[in-house]
Amino acid sequence: MWAVANTPDNPAYVPLESEPHIPIEGINITDIGTEFYEEVTKSYKQDKNCHILTSSLDKECKDTYLVNALGEVWKNSYSEGRFHLFDGIIYHRTKPSCLMTLCSRFLINTILHECHDSIHSGHLSEDRTLEKVKNCA
Repeated sequence: MWAVANTPDNPAYVPLESEPHIPIEGINITDIGTEFYEEVTKSYKQDKNCHILTSSLDKECKDTYLVNALGEVWKNSYSEGRFHLFDGIIYHRTKPSCLMTLCSRFLINTILHECHDSIHSGHLSEDRTLEKVKNCA
């Protein structure tokens, strides 16, 4: 049995009083340890935009000079409220039902391993792996 999203197209839809900050729609069990998340947070210091986002989101900083230093696309997403910081990890909401973790390119192989090659992943096809990464990362 699959869980059905609480969206207006669902016959059992119940409107929420307020939109949750980061809705959790699924939990994925992986072997990723805390070292991986530490690497992700360390990588933010090496990227100008990620470093600015971490500072701005962590302190609820209203420093317009700091936000204006973001690249144009990043600044637009920030002003639209699409970035969230949770446990030191930056999430980018690309659409209402999709949150993506920001990470550096060298960590992508680790994510793909956990969502495709790992014993817990089920060794899915390429399309299903991309869907799993999109939904869980």
